[in-house]
Order: sequence, then C-alpha cells, then structure tokens
Amino acid sequence: MSSVIDVVSGRYAWLIIVALLGLGLWATLTERHLIKKLVGLSIFQTAIFLFYIEGSVRTGGEVPVIDPELGSNPEAYVNPLPHVLMLTGLVVAVAVLGVALALAVVIHRSFGTLDDEELSAEKRQS
Repeated sequence: MSSVIDVVSGRYAWLIIVALLGLGLWATLTERHLIKKLVGLSIFQTAIFLFYIEGSVRTGGEVPVIDPELGSNPEAYVNPLPHVLMLTGLVVAVAVLGVALALAVVIHRSFGTLDDEELSAEKRQS
C-alpha cells in the first residue's frame, strides 16, 4: 500500500491534469448550455497547457541562459520551447473564447436562449 502512495505522491500533477482533462471534456460534451460548454472548453485547454508545461520540467535544469560554469551542454538547461508554445496557445485560447462569447451574445439576442436542445429544435422547425 505504501508503494502505491509513493507512486501517486510523485505524480500528483499528472493526476490533476487527467482530472481537469476529464472534467473539461465532460462539460464540453454533455452540457446543454453554451456558456457551460465554453467553460468546459477553457478547463480542457488549461489541462493541455499544464500537460505541456509539466512535461517540460527537468529536475536540476537551469534557465536557458548559457552559464560559463555549466557550459553549452543542453542537458543542463530547461527547454524553453514548450513554454513559448503555450504562451502562443494562451493567446489563441483567449481569442477563441472571446469570439465564442460574442457569438453566444448574438445567439441569445436572436433566439432568446443558449440551450443547445432548444436551438436544435428551433433549427428543425425552420
């Protein structure tokens, strides 16, 4: 039993990431309200960002600024590329969320609801 606890305690970040992935995917796929779907999408995106950042962590790694003591050995430094890509991903995620919220406002003004099933029924009637 203690070995299971040791394994889980060393990987708690991965468990949180998996929980966020599951929660975000569940909310995106099962919720009927469009705003709740967008919240689920944001949670899912956050889990993906955490996955990449956690995967790029190197124990004992230094900031990627060449230090004369460490030399130019790439094993001594942390790879900055995943962090830069996640910054780009954050900008895209904010833009997508902004456009989606603007579309939700237009949908609510046009149809008076943000319920997915009511909107589908409205489409079938017209």
